Formats: sequence, structure tokens, C-alpha cells
Amino acid sequence: MNDKNKLVAKEITLPVFNLADLRQSLLTWYQQQGRQLPWRNTRDPYLIWVSEIMLQQTQVKTVLPYYQRWLDTFPTLESLAKAELQGVLKAWEGLGYYSRARNLHKAAQIVLNEYNGVFPQQLSDVLTLPGIGRTTAGGILSAAFNQSVSILDGNVKRVLSRLMALPVPPKKGLKSLWQLSDLILDPENPRDFNQALMDLGAEICVKTKPRCLLCPWTSHCLAYQQGQQNQLPMTETTKPLPHKKIGVAVIYNDAGLILIDRRPNKGLLGGLWEFPGGKIEPDETVEDCIKREIKEEIDIEIEVGENLVNLDHAYTHFKVTLYVHICRYLTGEPKPIECEEIRWVSLEEIDQFPFPKANTKIIEMLKNR
Repeated sequence: MNDKNKLVAKEITLPVFNLADLRQSLLTWYQQQGRQLPWRNTRDPYLIWVSEIMLQQTQVKTVLPYYQRWLDTFPTLESLAKAELQGVLKAWEGLGYYSRARNLHKAAQIVLNEYNGVFPQQLSDVLTLPGIGRTTAGGILSAAFNQSVSILDGNVKRVLSRLMALPVPPKKGLKSLWQLSDLILDPENPRDFNQALMDLGAEICVKTKPRCLLCPWTSHCLAYQQGQQNQLPMTETTKPLPHKKIGVAVIYNDAGLILIDRRPNKGLLGGLWEFPGGKIEPDETVEDCIKREIKEEIDIEIEVGENLVNLDHAYTHFKVTLYVHICRYLTGEPKPIECEEIRWVSLEEIDQFPFPKANTKIIEMLKNR
């Protein structure tokens, strides 16, 4: 193998592959073993776009029921663009990473207003839409229009890292991985090739105990040939996730209604409703935290009662424990000091509002009391 047959990216050399055989072996495998997924039965860019956004950081098995419910609610791009944000968030409830839903809604409005409701086919235009990066754009354009645009999601990063025996963690080898994804993409059938590549990572080239004996690429894969398939991709040492402790108040008034508030539209869980509360300070009791937070955030006095439940929940960059107490409203006029909106609602009405996943567990417990 000489230097003329190599591509170099930041001192990482891409190996030479038999591209014709690499492509054909994967496509043959995909025809026989590819997953049957609803968004693969359409060329409608809206239906494909929704699936691509839902599949960001979320497994297929989790997405499937949400996908169908979403399309029952918003069957067209126009129906989504004209919907209220609260309805969009309610349809997304439980799927997590709610900025995806907000961006999807905003992008649908842009497509409706600036592209007459027709999803753009130029990569540069697609990349300007909120919530769409290079991989998502490639997924949409290749699947909907059979365009030769490569992808590099988590599964594909793992496949390609093993294929070329990437000598650094994927985050440090992104330029090389993108070059390899561009290089191997089948220009004649990019639609099936990209789908096949994702399936290979999801079904065969899995994170632990890859099923190499079932892989169509064993004769090409450098990690397999070097016996490194269980060591690659290389991982970076990560710091322990910060752990936040939160006091949460389920506040009842004398009429038996519960106070809920709506978070600011930006940021984590933006636009969702929640039971009010906040971070427990060092040397502060849960009860004192809840009283203080409710006074600071809503400007009312409450009596903190029994502990309903303590819930652990993990987000991408931190973990939380919610210490939830039943509370009684005493005095003061509720004000949305640190939130968008406040409402008193009954348990029968509460399901109309979109809540974060951890809060839905609290609602279930309240209904079962």
C-alpha cells in the first residue's frame, strides 16, 4: 500500500478499500436483513424528516409508537406548522430532548412560509433549518430524494471506526470518519446504502459483543482482522455526571386544585409544565428548600407536608433526585416570577398539559393516592 493510494486527514490515514465489493456486500446484506420500518415505505420528506428527528439520540423501538401517534396528530407539514407549540410538546411528551420538538415545529413554519410548504432539496438550505445538522440532512436527502449525501450518526461512527481501526476516539477523528463516509457512499444507491449502514451498526456492529460472524464486512474490517473489535472505538475518560438534588412541591389549595407552572420556552425542557421547586442548597433541609423556592419563584407561602416520593432521573449531562412533598397553599397571590405561566388545575385536567417524564411519574402517584 503506497502513499498515493491513501487519503490523509490530520495524520490519520484512510486505508484503501475495494469500494465496489464493500458497497455491494452491504447492499446485498441489507436486502436480506434490513429492518422493516414505516418511514422506509415512503419518499415523503416530511415523514422521513420526522423519523430522523425522533431517532436523534433515541432507539428505534422507543420511536416507533411515538412516530405513528405523531403522524395521527400532525399528518402533514402544514398541520404541524399551524399547530400551537403546547400541542406539539404534548405529542412529544415522554420522548425527551424537547428542543427537538421545538425545532421541528419552528422549521416546519419556515418551510411553510419560505419554501411554500415544499421541503428544500439543496443541502445548504436544509442545513439552515433549526434542529438539522449534517447527519440529519444527509438522512433526509438520501432517503427522500436518493441524493448522494453521507451520514455519521452514533451507529455509523462505530461501524466506520472499526472498519478503519480508527486510532483515536471518534470525537477526535470526526474529519476522517466523515471522509470515509463520503468515500464509501454508493453514488448509485445512496438511499439504501445509508439505511444499510445504520442497520449494520444497530443490529450487527453493536457497542459490546459485536456479531462479527454475521457481518458482511469482515473481509474489509481492520478492527476484526486485528482482533480489536471489542477494543474499538476507543473511548475517552469521562467525568462523573453532576448530581442535583431538587425539592419539588405539589401544592393544593382549599378547592383541591394543584398549582403547576410552565417553564421558559428556551433551555432544557423549555415550554413544558412542571410542579414548582428548585435546587437544595448545602446544609438546607428539603422542607426549607421547598418553602424558599416557592417564595422566590411564585411569591406565595405554603405549608410543606408529607413526602410523596423521591425520584431519580438522568439527563445527558447530569443526574437529579426529586424530593417531592405534598404542600398546602396558605397566602399570597401566585406570580410567574421565574416561569412563563401559572395555573391551578384539577387532577382530571392535568393530562392536557405536557410534562417532563419525571413529573408524569408524580402525576401517576397522585392519581393512585
